[in-house]
Amino acid sequence: MTAHADNDEGDLSGEGLPRKKFSGKKLVLFVILPLLLLVGAGAGIYFSGVLDMLLGKKEEAHAPEAEKAPDPHAAPVFYDLPDMLVNLNSAGKRPAFLKIKISIQVSKPEDIPAINQVLPRIIDNFQVYLRELRLEDLKGSAGMYRLRQELLMRITAAAYPVKVKDVLFREMLVQ
Repeated sequence: MTAHADNDEGDLSGEGLPRKKFSGKKLVLFVILPLLLLVGAGAGIYFSGVLDMLLGKKEEAHAPEAEKAPDPHAAPVFYDLPDMLVNLNSAGKRPAFLKIKISIQVSKPEDIPAINQVLPRIIDNFQVYLRELRLEDLKGSAGMYRLRQELLMRITAAAYPVKVKDVLFREMLVQ
C-alpha cells in the first residue's frame, strides 16, 4: 500500500487537488495547431503584399520599371531577316520548295545589335522547323497563323532577353 500511497501523493499538487496532464492529442489540438495556423496566416499576409499596404510602405522598387516601359505610341522597329529557301517535307517524288521573306518587330531600336548576335541561331531554328513542314501545313489562314505563332515562339526562345513582338511575312512562295 505504500507504493500506492506514494503514487497518490505524486498526483496531488500543493493544494491537494489532482494535477491534469495534457495528452498528446490535446497538446496538438489546442497548442500546436493554432500556432501553425497563426504562422501560416502571417506568412500568407506577408507574401501577398497586404502587410506592406497595411504598414503604408510605398512601392519604390517598381518605379524604375515604369520608366523603362516602352512608349506604345512610338514608331515600331522592324528588322528584316535574310531570305530563306527551304525544301518542304514531301511524300511524293516531286520536291516542294518554300521561299520566305520575314521581318520581325522588336520593342526598341537598341535590340537590333542583340538580334544580329544571335542571327545564326534564329536562322538555324527557322530552317529546321521549315524543312519539316508539309504542303498541307501551309494551306489556309489557319496554317499561316500556326506558322507565324511557331516562328514567333522559336525566335523568342533564340533571342531571349530581346522582346520580339511579332513575325511578319513580307513574301511567301510555295512551289
